[in-house]
Amino acid sequence: MAEKNRERLWERIDGIYQQICEHPFITGLTDGTLGRNQFHHYLVQDAHYLRGYARALEGCATKAPIASERAMFAEHAEVAITAEAELHAGLLAELAPGVEPAAAQPLTPTTRAYVSYLMSVTASGSYSEAIAAVLPCYWIYARVGEHLQRHGSPEPLFQRWIDTYAGDEYQAVVEAVLAVVDRVGALAPATEWEAMLGHLHTAARYEWMFFDAAYRMEDWPV
Repeated sequence: MAEKNRERLWERIDGIYQQICEHPFITGLTDGTLGRNQFHHYLVQDAHYLRGYARALEGCATKAPIASERAMFAEHAEVAITAEAELHAGLLAELAPGVEPAAAQPLTPTTRAYVSYLMSVTASGSYSEAIAAVLPCYWIYARVGEHLQRHGSPEPLFQRWIDTYAGDEYQAVVEAVLAVVDRVGALAPATEWEAMLGHLHTAARYEWMFFDAAYRMEDWPV
């Protein structure tokens, strides 16, 4: 039953995942045509996003009814702030030495909108809604990481980023979250499932938009 629930969830976002894999930001990582300035833009915004994502994960931890799940989401929130932030800081230092740190640079419209959406759902929604909203970031990055690892990148900086999300450690993290989704999904009534699918779909759309914003080097229009 759990596998069917996962299939149902993935079916809702598989088309978006396919479009992410075909996006020129992603194909540019594997063929080396992505501009270093575009990758820099992505990393700066992702540093902002991870701070917001960590707060959303803390929201999941607060709502979790089981101690082990509270501990897991709290740990993931800490990792988002520390381990991944260190990776981003290292890459940014190599890409643009001497440039002001990411925290000093402004959030772009897509970053602010995505973070605001996650914060809203994890603050006001149910536990199942909260984990559905944060799931695409876990799951899509794991699948995109596998996709990118199969193709590789001629740019060492890009490959270092790819290795993080394609590695066994990250895949195990995602599997642990999916196990929670399996448990919650098995108990959810039809109305709760529809809410979960809706938040999953919206957050997956934001994942595509996030890559697209980096590729366009999005800024505020006025």
